[in-house]
Amino acid sequence: MGLSLNKTSVGTTIKEYVLMAFGMFLYSFGWICCILPANAAGGGATGLSLLIYHIAGGAISIGTMVLIINAILLVIAGFVVGWNFGVKTIYCVVVMSLIMHFLQIWFTTPDGWIAEIITARDALTLPNGSIVDLFNLQNRLLSAILGGICSGVGVAMCFQQGGSTGGSDIVVMIVNKFHAISYGKFIRMTDTVIIASALLLPKSAGVGIDGVIYGFVMVAVFSYTVDMMLAGNQQSNQIFIVCKDYHAMADAINRDACRGATVIDATGWYSKQASKIVMVVCRKRDLTMVLKVVKQVDPEAFITVGSVMGVYGKGFEALHKV
Repeated sequence: MGLSLNKTSVGTTIKEYVLMAFGMFLYSFGWICCILPANAAGGGATGLSLLIYHIAGGAISIGTMVLIINAILLVIAGFVVGWNFGVKTIYCVVVMSLIMHFLQIWFTTPDGWIAEIITARDALTLPNGSIVDLFNLQNRLLSAILGGICSGVGVAMCFQQGGSTGGSDIVVMIVNKFHAISYGKFIRMTDTVIIASALLLPKSAGVGIDGVIYGFVMVAVFSYTVDMMLAGNQQSNQIFIVCKDYHAMADAINRDACRGATVIDATGWYSKQASKIVMVVCRKRDLTMVLKVVKQVDPEAFITVGSVMGVYGKGFEALHKV
């Protein structure tokens, strides 16, 4: 029994690390083979590395800069918040940096063996744009969108296995030690500053204001992709309904919308009268049906609808998948 459990544990661990490595490949592919050739800006530690790459005239690879930046952040965070970083975070950072380094050599340098195969077909229309030409993406915007999708899928795969790409995640830990700030707000702030900083690059870098705009598009696509990957299948709505006849409302929802309902005791503080709230949790696709039923039973019902990132249990996601 114990041996069987150990084998299962080892197999699960190997699977997690393989999936994280593949996720980091997709992430690196998006940046090196799509965003870099399109001369688009980007956010996070990788976006900062891209800025430094342009400032240095390509003298240092993006993968190397990503590793250096994350190593510095990890050391600082170690002294500030403690050395309690997960092995998976360090693993992802190292794997990502190595893949970026070699992809940049293979795909975007004139002597890269993959670049030679691709460029033999047609002349490139974008600087270092070998992979863009391979997919006939002669459009910088389309290339930035593809980069956002690939990198978003890669990061989501990493998150699903308990990993992290470091960068902004580490900075948030350090900042929160001294000043409480929400993760989302901080990421938006740093991404905006890093992407906008691309306007300060010399014209020879080829980024310009259009590259900055493409950078914001890429970040938006990236964020949306990560959200869809992490919560797309679990996105649900929680509905609170205050109505005159909670019996009829709950019965109608059960019968016509085929959804469960929970009745909660409540008190209206303005009227000081006891009342009941009908709570319903449903998939996003079922929301319209539930609202139609509510309207039929009581057009004057008071309703609040909120998004729920994950719902587990009968009728939804199985808890063992978490």
